[in-house]
Amino acid sequence: MERIVVVGGGYAGFTAARELEKRLRREQRRGEVEVVLVDPRPYMTYQPFLPEVVAGSVEARHAAVAHRGHLRRTRLVDGTVERVDHARRTVVVRPRSGEPYDLTYDTVVVTAGAVTRVFAVPGVAEHAIGMKHVEEAVAIRDRMLTSFDRAASLPPGPERERLLTVTFVGGGFSGVEGFAELLSLAHDLTRVYPEIDPAELRFHLVERTPRLLPEVTERPGRWVVRELERRGAHVHLETGIVSAEGGVVTLSTGESFATGLLVWTAGNAANPVVATHTDLPVDARGYLVTRPDLRVGTVDDTVPDAWAAGDGAAVPDLAVPRPGALTVPNAQHAVRQGRRLARNLVAARRGLATRPYVHGSLGVVATLGLGSGVFEYRRLVVRGRLAWLMHRGYHVLAIPTGERTARVLAVWATGALFGRDVVSLAAVQRPRAAFVAGATAAAAATSATTAPARPAPEPAVPGPLRAA
Repeated sequence: MERIVVVGGGYAGFTAARELEKRLRREQRRGEVEVVLVDPRPYMTYQPFLPEVVAGSVEARHAAVAHRGHLRRTRLVDGTVERVDHARRTVVVRPRSGEPYDLTYDTVVVTAGAVTRVFAVPGVAEHAIGMKHVEEAVAIRDRMLTSFDRAASLPPGPERERLLTVTFVGGGFSGVEGFAELLSLAHDLTRVYPEIDPAELRFHLVERTPRLLPEVTERPGRWVVRELERRGAHVHLETGIVSAEGGVVTLSTGESFATGLLVWTAGNAANPVVATHTDLPVDARGYLVTRPDLRVGTVDDTVPDAWAAGDGAAVPDLAVPRPGALTVPNAQHAVRQGRRLARNLVAARRGLATRPYVHGSLGVVATLGLGSGVFEYRRLVVRGRLAWLMHRGYHVLAIPTGERTARVLAVWATGALFGRDVVSLAAVQRPRAAFVAGATAAAAATSATTAPARPAPEPAVPGPLRAA
């Protein structure tokens, strides 16, 4: 039986596996082909909705698409690929429990994506949280709500100020959208926390370059800065973070402040599996060298039986008339590349011609919190509520499966009727804490009631009287 192994179940991997199921339905029924998807998470995260998960506008589970719910003829392996050894047609899989093992294949599809780029800044590893996964988005929201609960019962002072201070590092799409959504949530929270004045909020967005959102042109980028500052944010452009030790952020400008929440969204880096743990060709940045038809290699030197797509692949952008241009890492490209990859793989398997991946941008759109956004397509720029509606409209249709679309629309409808849900479930990160505390108290009480009674001391025998 021919085996096709898909490494990574994100946008590109999930879409490729789903398309392969459609295109190879007859071969799979006859037992000629097996599609295997390896990923440590049992779902595909729709990252454009993570900022709305942070704000509570989208339920966390609705921003994730379960592999098992939609890949019915794909063998799913719960594990992490540690190495791709194409010379031996083998991937090394480390399961969640047990020892690593070799999984052989005939064809490999590498869609491992990228990882959060982290610099060696003192204190960041100890205090920062990323925003690339659903779990992180939920934790950011819960930490914000918990900080409000704690700050509301404290008198003015350093600890209250720290709890109401939020810092985001990185001014790309995920950083700006997450920052703006959390800022919008914080201002709404002040309506249900009368003890907290909106003027007490301290939101800092730190970006090393001279502008936010490099995907948009300069003018709408400047408007985004003004919009955030109008809502009370502190935007630090051309500024880096040099330390976060002890939860105190120190900027390259010399400014420092204690922060209760530090979120790191400073771009992407090549996945180590692709960058350093494979014999497939990679470029200077650690991304897989990919042909326009999504085969690994170049037109003159193609690697047989190896395909790649998504954020971890250097895919030529044929829609841009600039030599050497590569597709930007976003959901638009990853989903469409996954679909084109699967179609080309099946075509090559059947001896047919493959087609190059070509996709002109549909524009860029970003949410800036409830009721505000920015959209740009060529010379057309839309700002404010209309852009926000365009953002919601595009992404609710782009998220895979109609079932997820219906669930997200239902949450938005209830939110419009009843407002934000402001319940914090931070304790879910330590689910056994209450049980352990109760069990410990019960054990202590039982020990106290069952311990043998200590005998009463014998009365002292008076000794001879002494002269004073």
